[in-house]
Amino acid sequence: MSDAQDAEVLFETRGNIGLITLNRPKALNSLTAGMATLIKAQLADWATKPSVHAVVVVGAGEKAFCAGGDVVKVCKSYQAGTEEWREFFHEEYLMNVAIDEFPKPYISFVDGITMGGGVGVSIPGDFWVASEKTLFAMPETGLGLFPDVGGGWFLPRLPGETGMFLALTGARLKAADLYALGIASHVVASDKVDRAIEALAAAEIKDNDDAAEVLAKFHADPEPAPLSPHFDDIDEHFDGASVETIMESLKADEGEWAQKQFKILSSKSPTSMKVTYEQLKRGQGMETFRENMKMEYRIVCNTMKGNDFFEGVRAILLDKDNAPVWQPASLADVSEAAVEAHFESLGDKEIEL
Repeated sequence: MSDAQDAEVLFETRGNIGLITLNRPKALNSLTAGMATLIKAQLADWATKPSVHAVVVVGAGEKAFCAGGDVVKVCKSYQAGTEEWREFFHEEYLMNVAIDEFPKPYISFVDGITMGGGVGVSIPGDFWVASEKTLFAMPETGLGLFPDVGGGWFLPRLPGETGMFLALTGARLKAADLYALGIASHVVASDKVDRAIEALAAAEIKDNDDAAEVLAKFHADPEPAPLSPHFDDIDEHFDGASVETIMESLKADEGEWAQKQFKILSSKSPTSMKVTYEQLKRGQGMETFRENMKMEYRIVCNTMKGNDFFEGVRAILLDKDNAPVWQPASLADVSEAAVEAHFESLGDKEIEL
């Protein structure tokens, strides 16, 4: 195998499209700072190249589109006193902005596991194509983090309170739910993805309408969304004036679904939940994705000063005891000042957008 094929991310032009392949299948295509830098640079090149009508992104291997960023590496960098962690988030977030502002159709075939950073490589684009293999989640509150890579922008713009529900619980969704919520623009069977890409490569694509016309030929409506019977429950319980209000509402509902959500939230980082709640409320009122990413960079850099991210990574990914010891341990002990501190300016460390 050549060095080019060994690269973490592959780029090629195929017919009228630029094709990005996330190429770390053994690591479930998890994102690195280097990959983010290369994608951003390639998009800048393709943006002005008339022969490239659209960009398509896929993940290598059978399991994952992109299972997220390498947060273990991020934690070790911060603990070692290096700046590698900051570079990772900086480059990742600049890539997210580049995808959002890319002037041509950007189409993600999300054929497999897609979490955290994988959502950031795909959802700021124009088309998010799920398959029967898609498994989506923003699980950050269970890691002592928050749903970054644009979560503050796209989650509060989902129907009703489903964005707050996904952000706080880290719920895992498949194609039917993703299509019902409008996260997935299309659903294409995994064994038809290659043919869909070939069709895009052969098409004259002047705008999103042209891309949508091609994708529609391969789309098949999924079965009814398993989450749909609970949309009213979500709107009722997750429309609270605070995380505490949401928890109280769920606890008071003796139904099986509400009790399950209460138990799930009880396991999450109290600090992360309160920061996430505030992130979505602020993001909802912002006018641009770029403005949201500036906020999220502040949050992530300030989060690194605390305890819970490192504890979450230890408990879930390193020791795998699934028994994180959050500090503070209760919502009541997370002060408004502590939440506000996550949104403070970074001075000369602000992200350069």
